[in-house]
Amino acid sequence: MAKTAAPPDAPGLTVFFPAYNDSGTIASLVITALRTARRLTTDYEVIVVNDGSADGTSEILEELARVFPQVRIVQHAQNRGYGGALRTGFASATRELVFYTDGDAQYDPAEMEALWRRFDDNVDFVNGYKISRSDPLHRVIIGRIYHYTVKLLFGLRIRDVDCDFRMMRRSIFDRVRLDKNSGVICLEMMKKIQDAGFRIAEVPVHHYHRAYGKSQFFNFRRLYRTAVDVMKLWFALVVRREPAPEALPTVVPAARGSEDRP
Repeated sequence: MAKTAAPPDAPGLTVFFPAYNDSGTIASLVITALRTARRLTTDYEVIVVNDGSADGTSEILEELARVFPQVRIVQHAQNRGYGGALRTGFASATRELVFYTDGDAQYDPAEMEALWRRFDDNVDFVNGYKISRSDPLHRVIIGRIYHYTVKLLFGLRIRDVDCDFRMMRRSIFDRVRLDKNSGVICLEMMKKIQDAGFRIAEVPVHHYHRAYGKSQFFNFRRLYRTAVDVMKLWFALVVRREPAPEALPTVVPAARGSEDRP
């Protein structure tokens, strides 16, 4: 079967992955992203933000960058917050459209094509939503409680707040500044983008069991920290109605703990 050539006038695309101790999954994700991106556009790059990994992630990424000229690695010398890794990824992107998902392979980068096809002149941001969450029961329950709580608190009109499978116009960040270093950055991002009036579309995507490593989020200490962070954000964005600063780019951050999102 002949491969479908990317349209010559297609917009440029940055794909990026935040990676923290993802040596068992990151290579296959990057290769899948490269194969998918080249079907969509002739102008693409794949960035991996290596967030201070302590396993073999760095060596794998160095080899990927050596073999594939479209791959670029951004190294964090020390482990930073999940939000810090995302902010670095957004700040490093150079193409018109930006797609990201996590380095743990719970989403398939090939499905970014569904988000790409949903873009048109009336859409600024395409948010994935999980068809079904493939996690242990306790994580599903806590995730649902979190989802409905923050939707109510922040007045969000999207189906899935914490689906880390998103594509957006890079120009969004000329108006929206992200400040959080923790996993609450996803909530901050969706609230600020919605309030700024950007046009959001939604696409269903598959969610898979974690094939490598384990989540470090689900302990009482991190759940407490997340609850505090959510309430601080609610006070800033809902009670005080702090506006998103105009014409400020996403800022490269400081400091991450390990995985810290629901």
